[in-house]
Amino acid sequence: MVRKQTMSLIFYGLAPIFLKGVICTENVNFKFNVPLLRSAYPVWDTVPISGKSGVGDPLILTPLIESKEFEKARDLALVKNLPGLGESDDIESYSGFFTVDEEHNSNLYFWFFPSMTRNENDPVLLWLQGGPGASSLYGLFEEIGPFSVTTDMKLKLNEHSWHRNHSLIFIDNPVGTGFSFTDTDAGYCENQEKVGEHLYSALIQFYSIFEKYKSAPFYITGESYAGKFIPTLAHTIHKKNSNNPDFKINLQGVAIGNGFTDPKTMLHYSDFVYQLGLVDSHVRDSMALAEKQSVEALKNNNTVKAYNGWAETLFLFASGSHFRNLYNFLSPDSKPLEDFFAVYLQTPEVRRALHVGDLEFTSIGKVYVKMVPDFMNSVQPTVEEVINNYRVLFYSGQMDIIVAYPLSVNLFENLSHSRSDEYKNATRRPWMVEEELAGYIKQAGNFTEVLVRNAGHMVPSDQPEWAYKLISDFTLNTLE
Repeated sequence: MVRKQTMSLIFYGLAPIFLKGVICTENVNFKFNVPLLRSAYPVWDTVPISGKSGVGDPLILTPLIESKEFEKARDLALVKNLPGLGESDDIESYSGFFTVDEEHNSNLYFWFFPSMTRNENDPVLLWLQGGPGASSLYGLFEEIGPFSVTTDMKLKLNEHSWHRNHSLIFIDNPVGTGFSFTDTDAGYCENQEKVGEHLYSALIQFYSIFEKYKSAPFYITGESYAGKFIPTLAHTIHKKNSNNPDFKINLQGVAIGNGFTDPKTMLHYSDFVYQLGLVDSHVRDSMALAEKQSVEALKNNNTVKAYNGWAETLFLFASGSHFRNLYNFLSPDSKPLEDFFAVYLQTPEVRRALHVGDLEFTSIGKVYVKMVPDFMNSVQPTVEEVINNYRVLFYSGQMDIIVAYPLSVNLFENLSHSRSDEYKNATRRPWMVEEELAGYIKQAGNFTEVLVRNAGHMVPSDQPEWAYKLISDFTLNTLE
């Protein structure tokens, strides 16, 4: 039995980071001053590697791809002898690194699971975590992947894994997240465009090795701050497909969970939490003032000041309501973390099997700080372009605070696309799963939005069966 590690926590999911003082970048200075909140994710810096001997070396696949040794690359990437799997568990997977910026030696880590059906025509889903800077392995172990880690470091199969009928790719993104790394400060991403270019480069390399999946439908999925990464990557693929007749990624759509896609539409927390009865009118008014300052800063293109206004708004809510958890308004404190996977990933046998060597497994930190000047920028125009060309699903947990459904509706109703008028006039219908009311759905053309009942910020964690049904119906184009 492995004792659960004690982990110090900072609020680094989609929420203010815990940094003090002034942070200097090349062009701007900014500060963070938001304490007392709790993250939905663990901080892995406190979990040391349990011995560095026998961990192997990081597997960088790009040189093999460049020399067209695709079969060798695929064979080396195969995950063998993964600790914790039962003898009868037949889980095929591949992992390694793709170099996405040679100048700075920037590398993205991936872990790929072919569909359990062994059908190469099943949809291929890319999962991206939020943060910015949260590892997609959180989504793998805690939300949609084939297994989770138990207290005794065994792997327990997930009966509602999206891997049952989809091939899954998990990428630690942006560089500096999880096992992904870069050698220089300039290698970190500071805007969405660089994120999109890096991910596109990784996907091109992925399909070079796993060519038989090229014709399968491809979808980009994820949650939270990935609500900006996902449309950015979709736009990048759309643009590259138009300019590259020799190879096109078969993008069919995107699915975004509780997406922080258009930050300015989130700046109505004050009314939302007041209507929930979580704050009084005095706290509401203080929050509204901070929100107004953030909006004004955005109008003046001062995104760092806007970030501080957003952060101040959430600080005022936390101090006025005694809530430390912004992911579910039914619980003022987050549930006990079941993140044994953070300990599991630090064992030498696991590191050797996953081809990561002794690389540090990082948690937010510098990745987040580098992207703060871009944090409050919207990708609404990008979403609108994606809707005009691909199917788009936004799903929202009913009980989320940080990306509250009523605030997300502000974005949905302001989107301008070919069917936007139809969406505004569409009837919202019950969404049923086996005769149970799972939520509500509204559709128009390529655009679908779903409210999932009894779920917070991480819908697949809170309602795994419904989330599996939702993504399966979406990729089959039978969601109604």
